[in-house]
Amino acid sequence: MTTTVPVAPALAAPPRTRRRRGPQSRSPWFHVLMVPFTIAWVSPMVFVLVLALRSFDDVVTRGLGALPGSLSLEGFQTAFTQGRLGGALANSIVVTAFTVVISLLLASLAAFALSRYRIPGRRAILLLMLAGNLLPPQILLIPVSRITDSLGIYDTLLALVIVQVGFGLGFYTFVLHGFMRSLPSEVFEAARIDGSGDLRIYWGIVLPLCRPALAALAALATTWVFNDLIWAMTVLRTETKFPITAALLNLQGGFVSQWNVVAAGAVIAAIPTAIVFFAFQKQFVSGLLVGSNK
Repeated sequence: MTTTVPVAPALAAPPRTRRRRGPQSRSPWFHVLMVPFTIAWVSPMVFVLVLALRSFDDVVTRGLGALPGSLSLEGFQTAFTQGRLGGALANSIVVTAFTVVISLLLASLAAFALSRYRIPGRRAILLLMLAGNLLPPQILLIPVSRITDSLGIYDTLLALVIVQVGFGLGFYTFVLHGFMRSLPSEVFEAARIDGSGDLRIYWGIVLPLCRPALAALAALATTWVFNDLIWAMTVLRTETKFPITAALLNLQGGFVSQWNVVAAGAVIAAIPTAIVFFAFQKQFVSGLLVGSNK
């Protein structure tokens, strides 16, 4: 009597899985194609920076597009002293700091109330605040100038701060409202069970959770306010109170033939916003990606 031994079936080969290419495994052709775009993007900034570091005699002798024969800080010194960019830079920093802090504080309070309380017509209020940002600023120049003049604050930095806060508040509230609505309600219920009031919930729970969105809005607001020109020319007329953008416009008119001074002024005006962007780069990117995976 013979016994047959069962033969085990052949093991099936595991299915092949395609590896996802990460940022380090991109095709070399991707980098080859991105090189011209990178050069085209960086070359104007490098040109302005090199031009700002050249002296006026070197620009006249060798030409505007030639390589520098020597480097000098003459353009920066002239821009700070004769162009009065030092005081203008201080004015821009003061206006930007107060505007960003006040705008985000009021916007966070408004967004907290509109997202957590049953306010009659809250959706209409939110849409009305957002609709104010859709109006072109050109049609509001004369009304804003007349209003600030009637209030007695025309030609002051306070007027510029109030105008910047008023026209940015709607957008900041809209963004923070959408973020606060996505916060889990269990957190607020647990806080109320522990006896926390509205102010404690806002300060101790909502603001820490909204840190990515606040950082992103702070970076955007700093860029918008610092680079603004139209409202500065609307509510200000004294040159000593001008921000950096208005002072740079006057610099271009006064030193129209001295390209190194104008380039130095442009570099000075770009440094603060560049510092803010690189300082808040991680928070800015995380704030933009908030809610993308929900």
